[in-house]
Amino acid sequence: MGSEYPPIADYALISDCHAAALVSLAGSIDWCCLPRFDSGACFARLLDWEGGGFCSVEPKDGPTESAFREYVDGTMVLATTFQATGGEARLIDCFTFAGEEEPRGRRRILRFVEGVRGSFGFRIRVVPRFDYGAVDPWMRHHGLGVYSAIGGDDGLMIWSDLPFEAEDRHALSAEGEVRPGERVRLALTSVDPTEVDDEEPPGPGGPDELDKRLDDTIRYWRRWSARAELEGPDAVGAKRSTLALKSLIYLPSGALAAAPTTSLPEARAGGGARNWDYRFSWIRDSALAARSLARLGCEDEAGAFRRFIERSAAGNAKDLQVVFGLGGERRLEEAVLDHLDGYRGAAPVRIGNQAAGQLQLDAFGHLVDQSWRWYERGHEPDDDYWRFLVELVEAAIEHWQEPDAGIWEWRGEPRHFVHSKVLCWVAVDKGLRLAEHCMRKAPERRWRRARDEIREAVEDRGYDADRGIFVQAFGDTRLDASLLRLPTVDFIAYDDERMLRTVDAVRDELELDGLLRRHPGDDGIEGEEGAFLACTFWLTECLAQQGRIEEARATFDRAMTTANDVGLLSEEYDPDAEEMLGNFPQALSHLSHLEAALALAEAEGAAGAPRESAAPG
Repeated sequence: MGSEYPPIADYALISDCHAAALVSLAGSIDWCCLPRFDSGACFARLLDWEGGGFCSVEPKDGPTESAFREYVDGTMVLATTFQATGGEARLIDCFTFAGEEEPRGRRRILRFVEGVRGSFGFRIRVVPRFDYGAVDPWMRHHGLGVYSAIGGDDGLMIWSDLPFEAEDRHALSAEGEVRPGERVRLALTSVDPTEVDDEEPPGPGGPDELDKRLDDTIRYWRRWSARAELEGPDAVGAKRSTLALKSLIYLPSGALAAAPTTSLPEARAGGGARNWDYRFSWIRDSALAARSLARLGCEDEAGAFRRFIERSAAGNAKDLQVVFGLGGERRLEEAVLDHLDGYRGAAPVRIGNQAAGQLQLDAFGHLVDQSWRWYERGHEPDDDYWRFLVELVEAAIEHWQEPDAGIWEWRGEPRHFVHSKVLCWVAVDKGLRLAEHCMRKAPERRWRRARDEIREAVEDRGYDADRGIFVQAFGDTRLDASLLRLPTVDFIAYDDERMLRTVDAVRDELELDGLLRRHPGDDGIEGEEGAFLACTFWLTECLAQQGRIEEARATFDRAMTTANDVGLLSEEYDPDAEEMLGNFPQALSHLSHLEAALALAEAEGAAGAPRESAAPG
């Protein structure tokens, strides 16, 4: 089992900041959740090749001789060029950005086949399977080329220039041919099933309207990406990461999805239980992404996430979770979908994530740190938000001595992770800075005492005096890549001797073919992990800030060799198999890439010796 499944790197992302789909190099949409990132999938072949459902555009006479793809410059509009015997064509895929007249739940995917050379014959297949492949749809023809597929609370309207034929009761197909200058269109629109029963169910609007929607979508993305202030040899790759991050932001709420997929396995050699649902918004990832985007001038996205967190916690730090649903939902119960085989047989397939109920102390620090950096950019907290920040600081002081699940969401016995303690220190330290600079009332004497107490504990119990390095957890001698974040949050200087030694020790203990693992220990979950890409970018940032520019450049370029042909990054990577692992594309990898690229550009610029990068676009 598994030979049918393309490598994860074969997929590219399309999105409209509400929903997303993964399109394979062969031109098949094998994963799509509508109308939100975290809705039930209507195409889930990615997790079950036989029964998951898909929408494909393929050469009529078999596989192409070759295929090449790229994003239209400055956009998330995907263009795949197919070459086959007798002709060449380009497949354009995108989600359109709906106008104000569209209902919020109505999302639209457009697929265009354009003739480039000769005559290109192709076949379209639309095989929806709702609720993650559990429900075969009821297919109906409404005239004028419009079809509907409905099942339960899911609905999809389907239209093409070409006449469809029913493959069976639950699938459609069509065949066509394009020559240079000709275009064939396919529109897939999510709708409420009750709309299908109307006398005139919603149609796509005709060829001219669809062409206009494509042009409008390209303009939207280019306007947005033009705001990102990037320069230097790594600017092209960094801009792609910026667009990937924007694509994962749920526009109505400002929440960032950690990834658009669930249950793509993290374990090397496949199988195992390291399969999680990442279609939710983690405080940590979102705060770091907001920081990265704000550095590039994307202030609206940073401000939207700050408001999302305050709303989701109901303005009360005691109601703060480490992860929320994209609309602020609090209940993310984890369940297993037994009817799906899993990617290459890697079961179980999970939806929901029980990490929502974990104690992860670093959340307090990330939020207060974000507010401090928000202030540095000229945004002072108002009275309501200041009360929320005070509660966050107080919560950090109250809980910092407790063990927690840590940044890696340890599912075993909670531990006293050094990274978690340091982020509690950050909450208090940045809270004090805000109180002083904004002239806000706070129990500063007690806060300073708590800040000193946390630092003393970390430097005593989280430090190996014999080796002169920080360690993963109190009373332990093992290391953890999260230690590379200590100078990033101002706990210690990058060039402090203790940090220099810690960086070298982390490399020695956790390196895997030029990349870094998260940690060396048994975390209580079956299967061996691959290298964690975000950690490798954190190492780049540390080395660059320490003036070790050649080492930083080599580390950065090694990490970028794991990106696919359109510059997208997964969560992990298996150097032996040379394959991506984990949910894809991964927000934490892209935001860490962005931070590393900025740090490297600054360091190389200061040294006066910028070099060309191997980073793909």
